[in-house]
Amino acid sequence: MNKLNSALLNVQSQLKAPKGQYNSFGRYSYRNAEDILEAVKPLLAENGLTMTISDEVIGDGLDGSMLIIRATATISDGDNSLSVSACAGIDPNRKGMDIAQSFGSSSSYARKYAMSGLLLIDDTKDADATNTHGKEAAVATPAAKPQIKGDDMFQKAIDSMKEKGTKEQYDKIIAAIGTQLSESQRNALSKFIKK
Repeated sequence: MNKLNSALLNVQSQLKAPKGQYNSFGRYSYRNAEDILEAVKPLLAENGLTMTISDEVIGDGLDGSMLIIRATATISDGDNSLSVSACAGIDPNRKGMDIAQSFGSSSSYARKYAMSGLLLIDDTKDADATNTHGKEAAVATPAAKPQIKGDDMFQKAIDSMKEKGTKEQYDKIIAAIGTQLSESQRNALSKFIKK
């Protein structure tokens, strides 16, 4: 096992990133990117590692395409490095937020999931996985079509495919947000490719 893998294994096995935030409306605790950073910094120092996080905005939104922010968390021992990326959609018209807040919110969300992937933080019981925001999940019957999430990011992807309908546009969307889409969502998008 090389030095980086050994040190990262130590960090991953020792890291406890508590859910230090509370949503009083939804009545759940959750962790944000800052909670993860606070918990991991001492472990990185202990193991001789550094971590950097960078953001990249994908798309310009001028042609109606969706804006995406891709965050990449990179961990290094000085000689070798490993990186994990995560994406989040940006809604510049998000109610109650100016443009900077909208970008910042999406950046924080993408950074949280990039670090979660790199550091093996399990979010299956995190608020993003369990909160229904008052909406009950639809129960699918065997004869029912697969349910497709109606989130803004997926809807913007559909709108973009309806407008352009090219294989290139589909590939661009999958490269940007494919990991955040379910198989049924990817299949639904592919049906808009004009033959």
